[in-house]
Amino acid sequence: MVHCLATRSTTPDFRSLEKNEANSMRNPAYDILFEPLAIGPLTAKNRFYQVPHCNGGGYRDPSAVAAMRGIKSEGGWGVIFTEQTEMHQTSEITPFIELRLWDDADIPSLRRMSDAMKSHGALAGIQLAYSGINGPNLYTKEIPLAPSALPIRTFTNDPVQARAMDKGDIKNLRRWFVNAARRCQIAGFDLICLYGAHGFGVFQHFLSRATNQRTDEYGGALENRARFVNEVVADIRDAVGDKMAITLRVSLDETIGDLGFSNAEVHDFVEMNKDLPDLWDLAHGTWEDCSGPSRFKEEAAQELLVKGIRDLTSKPVVGVGRFTSPDVMARLVRQGVLDFIGCARPSIADPFLPRKIEEGREDDIRECIGCNICITGDMTMSVSRCTQNPTFMEEWRRGWHPEKIAGKGASDNVLVIGSGPAGLEAARALSLRGYDVALAEAKERLGGRVERERLLPGLSAWGRVMDYRLYQLGQRPNVQIYPGSELGVEDVLEFGFQNVCIATGSAWRADGVARQHVVPMPARGNLPVFTPDDIMAGRLPTGRVVLFDDDHYYMGGVIAERLAQAGCEVLLVTPSAYVSDWTRNTLEQAAIHRRLVEVGVKILLNTGITQIRAEGVETNCVYTDARNVLEANALVMVASRQANDGLFHQLRARQTDWADAGLNSVQLIGDAAAPGPIAWAVFAGHRYARELDTGVWTEEWGDTLGFRREITALSPDL
Repeated sequence: MVHCLATRSTTPDFRSLEKNEANSMRNPAYDILFEPLAIGPLTAKNRFYQVPHCNGGGYRDPSAVAAMRGIKSEGGWGVIFTEQTEMHQTSEITPFIELRLWDDADIPSLRRMSDAMKSHGALAGIQLAYSGINGPNLYTKEIPLAPSALPIRTFTNDPVQARAMDKGDIKNLRRWFVNAARRCQIAGFDLICLYGAHGFGVFQHFLSRATNQRTDEYGGALENRARFVNEVVADIRDAVGDKMAITLRVSLDETIGDLGFSNAEVHDFVEMNKDLPDLWDLAHGTWEDCSGPSRFKEEAAQELLVKGIRDLTSKPVVGVGRFTSPDVMARLVRQGVLDFIGCARPSIADPFLPRKIEEGREDDIRECIGCNICITGDMTMSVSRCTQNPTFMEEWRRGWHPEKIAGKGASDNVLVIGSGPAGLEAARALSLRGYDVALAEAKERLGGRVERERLLPGLSAWGRVMDYRLYQLGQRPNVQIYPGSELGVEDVLEFGFQNVCIATGSAWRADGVARQHVVPMPARGNLPVFTPDDIMAGRLPTGRVVLFDDDHYYMGGVIAERLAQAGCEVLLVTPSAYVSDWTRNTLEQAAIHRRLVEVGVKILLNTGITQIRAEGVETNCVYTDARNVLEANALVMVASRQANDGLFHQLRARQTDWADAGLNSVQLIGDAAAPGPIAWAVFAGHRYARELDTGVWTEEWGDTLGFRREITALSPDL
């Protein structure tokens, strides 16, 4: 409910969170998603299939990864897979942190994972990867092996080349796959996925003419290029018997023309080998294509590439497409396009997605927004995050469950100031703990930065961050929401809340302070300067516009696109070697560059701005400091943000008045504490709600670690 915050009401009027009987039952239209289906000798209990996905934990954080997969089992997934698992030391992808199954010493941690996966009736799958031409072997220092001798293909362009495998190498590799499969069986897995998609697996390298230039029986015609995968599947079947199922993940289209493994040839390959695996796992050619963000890829974007393959085989087919709508899922199964609904990112955003559909609670699903923050964990070799699900990868580390939370502590109520992503998540989680929550927003519209950013080009799906939380808050009888309520110190002290959470966000700076300039940028003249806040508020420049991007995430690119749509002549200037540099971690940097070129934005890389002049800006080369002048009618500054923390500091200055006001704590969270991506703000709001009254958070940093971690065990001295 929405109120005007003048005095704190004691008799709120809210709808109950309880569902009526009609809404607690599964929609019959979705029954097909809960029909069991055989995968080889095994049976999946439903059609919800968590395809392999990375998480930044891998071999470094095996308990955290195991707990994360276990939560998905509790959430109702029928099939759950690991991320890619390196199966031999001659092919590893350091610095990226995946799982390893190099020898028997790796079995115990993987056994913990399979046990967690099967804890609520899911089938446990492991993805075996021999990276070949993608494996630089920087840790093992082994010479990489590949079908043909070519440079290693990595995100970091490592100056390493692979040696072409001879017949002895191929024989060894077949044996290594058998050894790995036997270890998978000992580790308790039900399914083995052979990885040959996204350009990352040796099976794709054999199948593609781009990476297989052999002239022997393993090269040339498709039958020959398919020989290796046929041999490996036969070898594994002989080794593990009829107790495990084998799936094959293949690319739908390498999108490089006739030289690559095209969609037409994929159809030929499946038809030619229709009974080869127990299940066909289909994914787009490159990781960027397959896991494209919502800014560039719609839900079910791969449907056209998948269509028709199901007709070529008697084996079940799983496909992906950032599925969030149960209507789309049911349609694809009903129409025979897919047998299983493959999900990675949606299973991260809401591990309980299947259970919520089964219980008729579709409105409670935390829909993936397609921001790809989850992928940045893998790309930055760090424990991953999710914008929608702040408990992702914290299930073991902090003991956070996505659907369960401890009851409230000693205090009874909280005033949350600010309705951006941090404030909304704090209010939602606090209300679930049982606190009486008042949420005050200075503006008339709720949602903070998300309410504004969702209107920028391609970011509409990001509005789900506020939509989900506002809906949930509307179901809670212990929450009152007050838009149009800008509060001062006296207001806060007068209301008598026991706890105050300040989530007042941040504002984009107009003075250029960021990375190139640690003090305000020199300015001569009166060239109009705009910020992203101005653009989002509808205050647009005209004519020739220089946009300076020293933020390097998505904002510079989307603002440039917005200005181009408005008819401006836009020149994007950035000190980086890439447009929207950090979006390389979200797999969208190349797509952003292409989009800007398409809409007419001119791009100037490796270039800073030294000063603002009346007629434009003075630039400098980041390497030589060579200067130039760019004429412009306006400058748009996408630099850094300044925290809106004034109220917090004013309240801290009045700490001697807290006791008389009944105030126990005041905490600053989210962008108001330290501006960052939306996922950081959501995490901050959730953490505040979890830790209130627990003694975890105090005014000063504590001496104990706030989460669990695993330490490498020392081997005995030799």
